[in-house]
Amino acid sequence: MKLLVPSLVTSIFVILASAETTTVQGRNPSSRPVPYQVQKPPLDTPWTYTVGKDPWPQHPRPQLRREAWQWETLNGIWTYQPATPRDDPDPDSAAASALANPPTGELEREVLVPSCIESGLSGIQARNVTHMWFARKFTVPRSWEGRSVVIHFEAVDYEATVFVNGEKVGTHAGGYDRFTVDVTRDVELGEENDLLVFVHDPTDMPPYVNPVGKQTRTPSHIWYTPCSGIWQTVWMESVPSNHITRLDLSGDMNGTVTMTVHSSMKQPTLVEVSVLGADGGVLATAFSLSDGEFSFVVPSPILWSPSSPALYPVRVKMGHDEVSSYTGFRSISMGVIGGVRRPLLNGEFVFLLGTLDQGYWPDGLYVPPSREAMRYDLQVVRELGFNMVRKHIKVEPDLFYEACDQMGIMVVQDMPSLPDNTERRPPDARQQAEFQRQLEAMVNDHKSHPSIVAWVIFNEGWGQLRLPPWPEARLTQVVRALDPTRLIDAVSGWFDHGYGDFSDNHHYPTPQCGTPFASPPSSAYDPNRIGIQGEFGGIGLNVSIEHLWNVPEAIATINETYELAADKAAYNARTRELFGMLRSQVDEYACSGAVWTQTSDVEGEVNGLVTYDRRILRPEVAQWREDTRRVYEAAMARGGVGGGGGGGGGGLRHQQPRGA
Repeated sequence: MKLLVPSLVTSIFVILASAETTTVQGRNPSSRPVPYQVQKPPLDTPWTYTVGKDPWPQHPRPQLRREAWQWETLNGIWTYQPATPRDDPDPDSAAASALANPPTGELEREVLVPSCIESGLSGIQARNVTHMWFARKFTVPRSWEGRSVVIHFEAVDYEATVFVNGEKVGTHAGGYDRFTVDVTRDVELGEENDLLVFVHDPTDMPPYVNPVGKQTRTPSHIWYTPCSGIWQTVWMESVPSNHITRLDLSGDMNGTVTMTVHSSMKQPTLVEVSVLGADGGVLATAFSLSDGEFSFVVPSPILWSPSSPALYPVRVKMGHDEVSSYTGFRSISMGVIGGVRRPLLNGEFVFLLGTLDQGYWPDGLYVPPSREAMRYDLQVVRELGFNMVRKHIKVEPDLFYEACDQMGIMVVQDMPSLPDNTERRPPDARQQAEFQRQLEAMVNDHKSHPSIVAWVIFNEGWGQLRLPPWPEARLTQVVRALDPTRLIDAVSGWFDHGYGDFSDNHHYPTPQCGTPFASPPSSAYDPNRIGIQGEFGGIGLNVSIEHLWNVPEAIATINETYELAADKAAYNARTRELFGMLRSQVDEYACSGAVWTQTSDVEGEVNGLVTYDRRILRPEVAQWREDTRRVYEAAMARGGVGGGGGGGGGGLRHQQPRGA
């Protein structure tokens, strides 16, 4: 299909993207910031121009909720400016100087939080900014008097320093995990307070080697535009001085609830836990102490599975604090069925059939424009018959995992990788330790979601040492100790040294799933572990320019797609052939799961089920549902149960452009 010449808008975007505005640290305090306006991205979605100035108003932690009067979102319009000049010879020195002299008042431009400053939705759409400031005013209700006031940041990429009313109140490093600052002594109740955040994002900036996933300042093919700044929800809460900070909560197939209630004071405190039924009645109550693991039993629960994603409300009281949560009862394990090691859900072999889900958006990059948009991707996956997503080298907001919990979509969760330059620059001991710290944070932040069935530590060798001692040996033990309730994929794709629960092959476009043959650097099936196809497919179908990421560098890499089909008929014929090959490998070998590449196009990749703008669906729905059903049937013939895919109901409704 012939591509059109990139538009003038795109050319302007590329020029602007290469520039970083110089800060005006001493700007005139009487001048007003440039008003917020969505910047036209190289490609939009049906939701781009409906976001408004109140993004993501939902409570961001569905498994740790207090009453409505106890929390307020701080999302919305903030102000922003770069913190150091582009041509500064020593950016770190300049950053230290900036931190020593933080700006006051409003900054240069309005910005939408949460967002990536590189995105159109941010209102900035700037590239290659290493240091930046974000500011806003906020008012703490007088009704919160006598209680602690905390501010939560769900994710900031990458290092954050937080000031309230001119006082530094906290710092954090890591672009994918949450952090909290206690500002009780720093705020005035009922008065305007100043919140200022300094962000340092060193993506591609030596000597930094930190978890970045697929972010790069020089996007090309499978490497994408980076995300800098406050990219997940910011919110504040009123809590007792000793309050619940985290719940580690899981329910198994026998009705056993295992949990730890973490307290802010880290002192054993009496807690009361109740599991509720659909009618609000109490099914079970337990009493124990905080900051230590305990268990109790709920009799005869309905088990969570893709075909029946049953969830149970949970109420937790500790002193003067009370939170609501939920859990699902299910067990994930490895067992031998018919002489083959299989993944077991509730003691039964369920074939794991999913998509590589990267979670990128042309208007928000790392940030979906809305919860509706985010759930649309999951609806596509479900309607085509998949029962799983592999969340690829990115961590999503809790609302994503809540949606998977509710929809019955299993999640194989990747750890965001270190940069793909291991052979040239292996991570040193300090960098490996930081990777481990952030891996532990990811597991602890999200391990209470029943939909997550496995953790992936390394993908295709990115950040993985090439010489022993192999880091995955130690890290597998670390993750197992943190979360013994799930499976671990130590190495997805390449450089497998026998650790973890999966023998994971990557091959394009054809599968090599659980087979005695493989294409290096993947390895042939190891019968001591579960055989899965961690990636396959990747069949591309080009589209007209109005549905492409209209950036010349991206368009130039379209032909690097693993395999391109001539038209939609050829695309669906080829995908049917590949699913047939997968089904044969389930029949003949030891294939227990597979991941199709991918949910959506991303920048220069055109191999998604949907285009990057989410306006075109490539698969013929009836065919794909039939093809996925046949894979599950092949697994059933080998001792499995139904896959549970395709439970969305009502047919797939395509979004139409609104306000574009």
